[in-house]
Amino acid sequence: MARRLVALIGAAVCLSAPSLAQANGDPASDYLLAQNLFLPFTTKIDQNSVKRLDALLAEAKAQRFPIRVALILSPSDLGTAFSLFGKPEKYAQFLGLELAFVYRDRLLVVMPNGYGYAVKGDPDPKASAVLKKLPAPGRSATKEADAAIVAVQRLAAREGHRLAAPKVGGSAGRDRLTIAAAATAGIALIAAIVLYRRREKAAGA
Repeated sequence: MARRLVALIGAAVCLSAPSLAQANGDPASDYLLAQNLFLPFTTKIDQNSVKRLDALLAEAKAQRFPIRVALILSPSDLGTAFSLFGKPEKYAQFLGLELAFVYRDRLLVVMPNGYGYAVKGDPDPKASAVLKKLPAPGRSATKEADAAIVAVQRLAAREGHRLAAPKVGGSAGRDRLTIAAAATAGIALIAAIVLYRRREKAAGA
């Protein structure tokens, strides 16, 4: 029963997400309305790295250090904002402003050439200085995910939070991921409906 519910919610979100991304033009700004992580579209990525990053972001939130992450591997991941590819700091500010009506906290952008960071669309020079000390991830989605784990840990440490990259595996780990996936899917569906109604109202005004 629980698995069927997860599947139904997930299917609904998958159907609504593409139309939202198309309407906005910047896919990450739609996905990150309701989830912690945006992944590149057209590339393979190691799922263990993704699960570890997801779990780390959940732990960060539990420690009152909420942060959302966008992994950008190519210009196509930016939609109509493709001109910001290779400019992670500028894109972090742009994306932060796009999300600000729902999410007004920390945002990390990871691109092949480096990192961007913003809070409510505003830059943070001290956090940026921390990120500049890290090596560029390079053109690999898996390496971007692994680099994001290190970046989040360093940013959290700067504010006094110690985040250990969790190990993902075993039935307990799978159960937690299934529950988290269901919750995220449900939130995403609600966000999609709210966003659709808001745009319909604006169009009719």
